[in-house]
Amino acid sequence: MKIKIIALGKIKEKFLKDGIDEFLKRLTPYANVEIIELTPVEIKNEHLTERALDEEGEKILSLIKSQSYVITMEINGKQFSSQEFAKRIDELTNEGQSEIIFIIGSSCGISQRVSARANLKMSMSRMTFLHQFARLILVEQIYRAFKIIKGETYHK
Repeated sequence: MKIKIIALGKIKEKFLKDGIDEFLKRLTPYANVEIIELTPVEIKNEHLTERALDEEGEKILSLIKSQSYVITMEINGKQFSSQEFAKRIDELTNEGQSEIIFIIGSSCGISQRVSARANLKMSMSRMTFLHQFARLILVEQIYRAFKIIKGETYHK
């Protein structure tokens, strides 16, 4: 299984980088996980937010193959328990899906075109997280999903 995480912005805090790197290392036996960091478009005027999201969206869409399964992280997306998330990852694998792409937008969200391309819109929580934290939480949950799928001890 190949998993890509397309995220706007760079991780600056060392403790977050270390946490992400640790889970990426732990994921090695289960999946090939790649994080692609894109530079967000600077918004100097709130009235230009949609234009900025569209520019970011074009960059994101250019990295997605037509056969890829796309999961966007959205406020109003479907929420999963860790077990439900693992079940969905397992179903995608069993269906022959070879690439899953997760998209974490900028602090302003994602463009309508990117949202429309999603096979699944997912929300981590009703709470709001810093985007850098969201990336760490996502890689940890992907790792947890594979541990659940394999019946290995980590989940509890």
